[in-house]
Amino acid sequence: MITTASLMSQNLKDLAAMAKRKGVSGWSSMRKQQLVKALARRAKAQANSRDATRSSKSTRRPAATRVVRPAKNHAARLNGKAHGRAAKSAKAVVRIQKVHAERERLKDLSYRSSTIRGNGKPARDRIVLMVRDSYWLQAVWTVTPHSVKRAEAALAAYWHTARPCLRLLEVDGGLTTSTAERVVREVEIHGGVNNWYIEVAEPPHSFRVDIGYRASNGKFYVIARSQAVTTPAPGSSDAIDDNWSDIAANYEKVYAMSGGYSEEHSSGDLQELFEERLKRPMLNPTSAQFGSGAERILNRHRDFGFHVDAEMILFGKTKSDARVMLAGEPVKLRPDGSFTVRLSMPDKRQVLPVVASSADGVEQRTVVIAIERNTKVLEPMVREANE
Repeated sequence: MITTASLMSQNLKDLAAMAKRKGVSGWSSMRKQQLVKALARRAKAQANSRDATRSSKSTRRPAATRVVRPAKNHAARLNGKAHGRAAKSAKAVVRIQKVHAERERLKDLSYRSSTIRGNGKPARDRIVLMVRDSYWLQAVWTVTPHSVKRAEAALAAYWHTARPCLRLLEVDGGLTTSTAERVVREVEIHGGVNNWYIEVAEPPHSFRVDIGYRASNGKFYVIARSQAVTTPAPGSSDAIDDNWSDIAANYEKVYAMSGGYSEEHSSGDLQELFEERLKRPMLNPTSAQFGSGAERILNRHRDFGFHVDAEMILFGKTKSDARVMLAGEPVKLRPDGSFTVRLSMPDKRQVLPVVASSADGVEQRTVVIAIERNTKVLEPMVREANE
């Protein structure tokens, strides 16, 4: 309702605009006090007119035209509305419960994990890291429900916001016992799966993964740790498809790249996983090639020669019309500007400058590659044959 106090709180411009809308005559020449009085009179007159009209309508309306609804129908209508609200509320509760159940399922790393291993033994927590090629690792895991409950108890109030994660760590020093680890990144995963592919860079490098839960307070609860693996140099291994049927056809390659044949750093979990999936035992390299008992027979032959050498391959790409020199020698380019050079790798340190010059000779780029080979020949070891 328009009052004198509310009108006084407005400026002259707003009052003039209001007077124009209300049809106040002479508003353009009025001062603020005059506009306030004129607008107050106009508002009062309009209010009186509305009251009179309402009173007139109320007087003319016959009492017989008024409809009084039975109290029973009114109560039924109210009950119907209440029932509708209750039904909607029940549906909302069901939806919330489904969302909560799905969130818990995605958080549960033991969801769909088998409780029995392929060898008939009870399942246990494990995560195995496999090298698929120079830039991809595959983590395969088994997590028991008991370990998920332990994680929930350990994280306590932070369990509600915890997320299942794979934590990728770079291992410095290769697979030796004296190593340092650095967290590269954390990959958020979910329940209902038991393997994940992880992209890595700058091969060759050594990595390891932890599986567990990351809480909102920054704490990472570890359930299982994998063995350390080393990715091969680019071009040294062909890509392998991401299914176990292909792994079965190339299992020796994947097993070897993942450290399975290393006597010092072999992983029992890796061997166990392969034997479960392939449904056959994993043999050592000698047994796989010559059959069981071959070690004893081969040890009888003392004229055993063994020679290892190394080569290096330099490759790159530039403009197809550029000129490339390697240590002062020209390098032949392919039509697309790529090149590959295969060189011997003597047992010493080498510094190889690679220089690319544009066709017009205006621009020149240089890359210096330093390579060192350090070969060590260990004393031969002869095992006693078992009679």
